[in-house]
Amino acid sequence: MIREAVRHTGTYPDVYLQNRRTLVFRIRTARADVQRCTLFCFARTEPEKVREIPMVWEYRDELFDYYAAVVTFHQIARYQKYYFRFDDALYYSAHGFSQRCPTDGFFEFLYANTTDAVTVPAWARGQVFYQIFPERFCNGDRGNDPDGCMPWGSPPDRVHDMGGDLRGIIRKLPYLKELGVDCLYLNPVFKGDFNHKYATTDYFEVDPQFGTNEDLKELVERVHASGMRIILDGVFNHCGIHFEPFQDLLKNQERSRYRDWFFVRDFPFDITHHDYECVGAYKYMPKLNSGNPEVRAFILRVMDFWISEFQIDGWRLDVADEVDESVWEMARIVLKQKHPNMLLLGETWGSGLRLMNGTQMDSIMNYMFRDAVRDFIALGTIRAEEFDARIQKMLSDYPVDMDLSMFLPLGSHDTERFLTLCGGDRRKMALAVVLQMSFMGSPSIYYGDECGMEGENDPDCRRCMIWEESERDQELYELYRSLIRIRKKEPALRTGRQRTILCCKDVYGYFRGEGRNAIYILVNTGVDDCDLRVPVVSEGRFRVLLQTDESRQERALISTEKEAQQHFLNEDVIHYKGYLNVTLAPYSAVIFKEDQTKEGIL
Repeated sequence: MIREAVRHTGTYPDVYLQNRRTLVFRIRTARADVQRCTLFCFARTEPEKVREIPMVWEYRDELFDYYAAVVTFHQIARYQKYYFRFDDALYYSAHGFSQRCPTDGFFEFLYANTTDAVTVPAWARGQVFYQIFPERFCNGDRGNDPDGCMPWGSPPDRVHDMGGDLRGIIRKLPYLKELGVDCLYLNPVFKGDFNHKYATTDYFEVDPQFGTNEDLKELVERVHASGMRIILDGVFNHCGIHFEPFQDLLKNQERSRYRDWFFVRDFPFDITHHDYECVGAYKYMPKLNSGNPEVRAFILRVMDFWISEFQIDGWRLDVADEVDESVWEMARIVLKQKHPNMLLLGETWGSGLRLMNGTQMDSIMNYMFRDAVRDFIALGTIRAEEFDARIQKMLSDYPVDMDLSMFLPLGSHDTERFLTLCGGDRRKMALAVVLQMSFMGSPSIYYGDECGMEGENDPDCRRCMIWEESERDQELYELYRSLIRIRKKEPALRTGRQRTILCCKDVYGYFRGEGRNAIYILVNTGVDDCDLRVPVVSEGRFRVLLQTDESRQERALISTEKEAQQHFLNEDVIHYKGYLNVTLAPYSAVIFKEDQTKEGIL
């Protein structure tokens, strides 16, 4: 056994609470190095009552396998000693490895405190988000258009406005309901400088060019009445220069009561990034001192206000990884007690391990997913093997509940449109959407992606939404609708775990869920037909739920029993019952499942 590959720290994320009576234990081994991993645990006061629990294989990346066991106790979890056994030969405890069953030196979980549980709002698992940049979605009230407003559809820039507002979003709620999305995410709507509103000047008022506080209240009420949810963008890392505390600091300099709300390098100071810390070198966005207790209290007050008074469902938190950790820790402790179903979604562009440590965020904007899909499908710079390695490493970093709520974008207000990355190739875009909508997590549609909008990086990715039917890609829109409909119908696509079954150059395949309820997804990014033997975990007739190449009319598939000499990917940890013969056309994808109907026809 490769002992140096084994990792269990005795702390999060290797052991954590789901609730006060349920613990999750995780351990890492070298890839394909063990056949069985077993957990042994017992209460400190009852050492003779040892529970033996087989652990379940969770993930496999390039180097490692990850196993987990979920253990529920009759009472609250406390003083639980535990150790592991690999196959039937080697034990592992806090003292290290041993050929004999340990008699001391155990790992120990001490006590399940009420705020220690690593919980994610149940509603957030597997949701389909829809991101709206308010200024460019729909103009529903021309009376609040700012001076100099450009005609709808003009080339976007960082200066001019085009009139989008909250009433426009209200007007288009039936469209969003028909599309099938579950939760709206709005870029900043509070009073601020610039058309993006990331330079906030009043955290308690909707920007007049978007409407009024009453308009926002009506929007939230109508969203909820439509069976959807809504989260807002909270910009608490920085503010705008017209934010009242910053204006007071400019006026009163070192005598200002807000002196410690910001990071001024020296007095006197003026509006230049050389004089104070800001976002990058953007002098119009001074950085808030979020480690200051007064600033932290202000941020929590703002967050609570919009949830308590307007019933929003949570926050997307801008530049979350640059804000003092104490802010998010207090938000999770204080605000979650008052609003337990509140979602905390943090922006980060890399690993979210620091934010997703069980004490801060429920989810992050997983740009690492987007980057992997970009490289595999849009740019073609990596093959399926590397794509899978990156994806599996990403998934294994977090507990399963967090993986299921992970925000999965293909694009946003800060990136190129994905269709543009694909060179306008709708076939590639379709493959990316199939991956996104069937993947473990919560997919996010950036407004207009569903109708074929294109755009280079900011500000071009912030074009006005296309509402003219003649200019919209109806086939792409129907693909989104179909995938969302399948996702809602099949629980495995919302809450099931993910297993890779095919990984060879241009072809990638996986399934979600277990046994007869598993959903299989195959993607061919290559330019040639691909004949595949696809391993399956149940037997019988299978039916196609969706295929991107409608010229292929193969709607029913029959499994063949696996032969002893046949070998499939990950067969040491996945119990395959048989295989299917499937032909995938170039740049195509297919989704199928076991047919449990009498007719056996879709």
